[in-house]
Amino acid sequence: MNTTSIQAAAAPKMPPQIPYIIGNEGCERFSFYGMRNILTMFLMTSLLLSIPEELRKGEAKDVFHTFVIGVYFFPLLGGWLADRFFGKYNTILWLSLVYCAGHACLAIFENNLRGFYFGLFLIALGSGGIKPLISSFVGDQFDKSNRSLAQKVFDGFYWIINFGSFFASLLMPIFLAEFGPSVAFGIPGVFMFIATLIFWSGRKKYVHVAPTAGKDPNSFLKVVRTALLTTKPGAGRPGLLLALSGVALAIASLCFYKEIGIVPALCSALVLIMGFGGAGAWAQLDRASTKHGEPAVAAVRTVLRLLVLFALVTPFWSLFDQKASTWVLQADQMAKPEWFKSSMMQALNPLLVMLLIPFNNMVLYPLLRRMGLQITALRRMAAGIAFSSIAFLVVGGFQLWLDDGHRVTILWQILPYALLTFGEVLVSATGLEFAYSQAPLAMKGVITSFWNLSVTVGNLWVLLANSSVKGAAVTSYIQSTGTSVTAFQMFFFAGFALLAALLFGLYARGYEMQENYRSAT
Repeated sequence: MNTTSIQAAAAPKMPPQIPYIIGNEGCERFSFYGMRNILTMFLMTSLLLSIPEELRKGEAKDVFHTFVIGVYFFPLLGGWLADRFFGKYNTILWLSLVYCAGHACLAIFENNLRGFYFGLFLIALGSGGIKPLISSFVGDQFDKSNRSLAQKVFDGFYWIINFGSFFASLLMPIFLAEFGPSVAFGIPGVFMFIATLIFWSGRKKYVHVAPTAGKDPNSFLKVVRTALLTTKPGAGRPGLLLALSGVALAIASLCFYKEIGIVPALCSALVLIMGFGGAGAWAQLDRASTKHGEPAVAAVRTVLRLLVLFALVTPFWSLFDQKASTWVLQADQMAKPEWFKSSMMQALNPLLVMLLIPFNNMVLYPLLRRMGLQITALRRMAAGIAFSSIAFLVVGGFQLWLDDGHRVTILWQILPYALLTFGEVLVSATGLEFAYSQAPLAMKGVITSFWNLSVTVGNLWVLLANSSVKGAAVTSYIQSTGTSVTAFQMFFFAGFALLAALLFGLYARGYEMQENYRSAT
């Protein structure tokens, strides 16, 4: 056998089942972004007309970000069900049917507030439940023999997401204006059904990683529980006290549900329990090694380190998801052609993603490597958070112009969209493969659920910020600065993200990279 034949035999092969997953994702993303990107304007112009006009914008933003919180909270449930009981394939298939039912509710209950909100709940449950599983299901199709192709597929995976999003963002505002909400929300439902059918069609080709069915004695939660409860001669249990402090603070946060809303209160409680519980477990983690062994303890230590990184990504999501709420409302104030709908501007984001992913991989990253710069996943993510901060500084400047009565053309929004999208590619596309590769083999679904949970926390910051500006003291302070509430919040979030980027970069310097792919079969 000559050298060429040996190299050909050793070349990694692309799994043949990947097109089914990619096709499913393209249709599913069209369905999701098709309804998501018209949601704020539909709420403003139809469903919330009974609310006084001066309060309607704030209510529409709250509904939108509450929905997004649900979408990125339910990955915890989906990841847990898949990892422990049903496996990824079955969980994805069943929750996809729930997803389809949610779209049907939006189309049917266009004039019924409760029915429409129930549809949003079903979509949040279905979309959120499958969200961490699709990306980790992609990773399951690879092993160590073709692991080098995984990042290309994750980039392609993210590209097809934005392919579906682009056409949905461009077309659905037109369908909403021309044919009404039943058609505009019904078409995404049809695409979700097609997505489910495509995914089902590849059922005999997939690699199925069996669930642990609760039999793993060294699961994440079991190791954490052992670490917190185990006593050590001559030492107290400071970690347990820290975890209990988090529970106490979580209960206290629930008492403020009337002031901040039930969803922000519940999410705040979850964040406090996770944060203090994780810190407490870290303080006593060595106590679990006797019962569970050092490899299990090392795996949990890896997860806890990842959670710190995920927490530092949350400010990025608090900025990114406002392009579908705050930026749409700003676009409504800008000068534009009569035929152009404000929501259509969001089509620029997926279009730029489709251009930037190949540009980065074929031009930017090779150029930076030739210049001697090592482009690691964590460096990309830190830079992406920083770019989102710059984008919000720009839209904050536009808002100051608008508040002063200047005529501002909507074309100016191209600049912040470009900056935010570049940040998105660096953070989100990179984070998909990063989260999968760093997760211990037994916790793939759960760790990608935590990655999605960072989006929930990001939107929680938006809801808390919206609640805070309703207070007299905060409103008075903002007025003293001479800026509007909207502009002030934009600059606040810009500073929030810049601080997160600095902290992320500092923490990432000491992070030890993992490569947790299954062995070749």
